[in-house]
Amino acid sequence: MNRNIDTLPLRQGAAVSADGTVIGYQTLGTGPDLIVVGGNLRTSDDYLPPAATLARSFTVHVVDRRGRGASGPQGPEYSLAKEVEDLRAVQAATGARLAFGHSYGGLVVLETARSFPLFDRIAVYEPGVPCSPVPTAWMAPFRERLAAGDHYGAFIHFIQGSGGAPDFMTKLPHWYLRMVFRIVFRGPAWQRMRPLLGACLAEHEQLAAQYGRLAEFKDVTVPVLLLVGGRSKPEHRAEFAMLRDTLPDATLETIDGLGHLSPTEPKAGPVVAERALPFLL
Repeated sequence: MNRNIDTLPLRQGAAVSADGTVIGYQTLGTGPDLIVVGGNLRTSDDYLPPAATLARSFTVHVVDRRGRGASGPQGPEYSLAKEVEDLRAVQAATGARLAFGHSYGGLVVLETARSFPLFDRIAVYEPGVPCSPVPTAWMAPFRERLAAGDHYGAFIHFIQGSGGAPDFMTKLPHWYLRMVFRIVFRGPAWQRMRPLLGACLAEHEQLAAQYGRLAEFKDVTVPVLLLVGGRSKPEHRAEFAMLRDTLPDATLETIDGLGHLSPTEPKAGPVVAERALPFLL
């Protein structure tokens, strides 16, 4: 049973990264320290439902990665290495020896663990470690629409071109998706997402740059729980199996009925947390 987030006291914390950028995080619960690192187009607020479940057993620190929430900007020299520096700063501030990462946040956690012995155990949900070339054709029109202030237009290019959308959606005309998105993407969630579109592009540029590095993740020697959603595309699930086979001490588990964004969904997020709890304890 998920705990009501409204009844859990949230504490605000911050660490200072190597380049002086402030990295904010929200803390809840008591017990061993656990860092949660989220994915693209999301803030720490989106991960409070699974964090509330994890807070039954842990002191959970939910990070706002740079460029969002309570943290400073990405900066002109943004890179995956900057994200590693940020996570190292939060780990130093909290003393956490456990980490959970989702999507791009999972890549950040694994990339950090590859070079620095900070964590004893890691759980990741569909981490963004590229096992095949990352689509990039959408990036130029995305950048053009974003520069024009057309947030919905940019978002449509991302959804259709980045490889995560169902096949039928990639064939729908832009005018139709624009009409649908104006109805579906609105309210607080869209208000949090819209300012992150620029960060989305920078992060996917970094994702594309990581292709060809899969073998390097054999240097992650700590136990890793690799969680995958049963609704994710078969080709994506095959890539996560490749990552499992690369990591020296990894277990791959599929959660039926869930998709890539499930850790940020109010009902599915706690389900993901429940699956990770026994491994992290």
